Amino acid sequence: MSRPEAPEDLLRTFAPQVLGALLRRYGTGQFDVCEDAVQEALLAAYEQWPAEGTPEDPRAWLLTTARRRLIDRIRSDTRRRERERTQALLAHPLADRPRHGRDDSLEVLKLCCHPALTTSGQVALTLRAVAGLTTAQIARAYLLPEATVAQRITRAKARIRAAGAAFPSPATPEDRLEPVLSVLYLMFNEGHLATTGDSLYDTDLTREAIRLARQVHAEAPDHGEAAGLLALMLLTDARRAARTTSTGAMIPLDEQDRGKWNRPDIRDGLEIVRRALPGHPPTPYLLQASIAALHAEAPSTDETDWPQILVLYKLLERATANPVVTLNRAVAEAMVHGPAAGLALVDRLADDSLPNDHHRLLSVRAHLQERAGRTDAARESYQRAARRTLSTPERGYLLSRARRLTAASSRSTPPLNVTGGA
Repeated sequence: MSRPEAPEDLLRTFAPQVLGALLRRYGTGQFDVCEDAVQEALLAAYEQWPAEGTPEDPRAWLLTTARRRLIDRIRSDTRRRERERTQALLAHPLADRPRHGRDDSLEVLKLCCHPALTTSGQVALTLRAVAGLTTAQIARAYLLPEATVAQRITRAKARIRAAGAAFPSPATPEDRLEPVLSVLYLMFNEGHLATTGDSLYDTDLTREAIRLARQVHAEAPDHGEAAGLLALMLLTDARRAARTTSTGAMIPLDEQDRGKWNRPDIRDGLEIVRRALPGHPPTPYLLQASIAALHAEAPSTDETDWPQILVLYKLLERATANPVVTLNRAVAEAMVHGPAAGLALVDRLADDSLPNDHHRLLSVRAHLQERAGRTDAARESYQRAARRTLSTPERGYLLSRARRLTAASSRSTPPLNVTGGA
């Protein structure tokens, strides 16, 4: 494992492992103080390691530091009875080095998906404690105020403490699997296409999501959705090297150099899909993985099996009732039946399901308008979409499309930016 050099790397690589070790030893009733101790240990590493050098065993250093901070916090607790009870727990010292090979990240993930928590609480707590997302990132992903997300995290910790859950809690590999997969899906999506900031993606976050998805799949190899999610991640992340220019500008799927795609990851993802499809119902992650597989197998946009992709999107739409899925189906409709068919579906969405100023809806509408030769309308939609997005690379891409239409409005219609984005 490479040694992290930034606080974000430390948090995502070691924090869930150290937090798991503390919870395993001292109990989930100490979730709050354990997490605080881990955060203080990470801050200490950030302050000390640049000057003193990274320790030979960073995880052991963090674990020892976090344990000391935990003890300090408990000793300063003004509630005497609680302090005495916790001091009894501390009577048996925690080994500075964890047991060989143990990584409690997945157990912390499952703990955060405790049945005593609401689904929203499970997701918020996991993204904070395991994935290392900030409150702002979580709020943006759910289109909620930061204060609301902070309250959810606080309430989730309190419920775990009140429930007195054992650690690890899940009884079987498939226990709590649905919320775990939902959290990993959101984690990966936030890393693959960051909703805010100057970078299109966060490789640390996608790498951590894939690592945990591999662990989940290894524990439940016959579970179709666990397999589908891992395959979807691998097939999607395989395009990463082709998604941006050397300056960080976004490159849409249809314009990417497919020679830069990660073929080993694609082979792994395709193999997982082939093994998982027989005998499993068409569930959401398997359907999305199947769509990603068709894109990965195609030599070009024109040679993509769009009729099959359209069928899969219709199945996915029925399974999820998600308007974003319908928006993606609109692009497939345009590729099979023409841009007018896609635009009609987008307009229905704007009337029924998505705000007319949603940046993704505006972006898809702009591409379909461009495809249909409606240059002025497309330019306006690109500009409106650029004003709505908080992602700097996406904004730059949308504005570049608008400028291209302004500079060359008499040119022939350019190819469509196909679904899947970058």
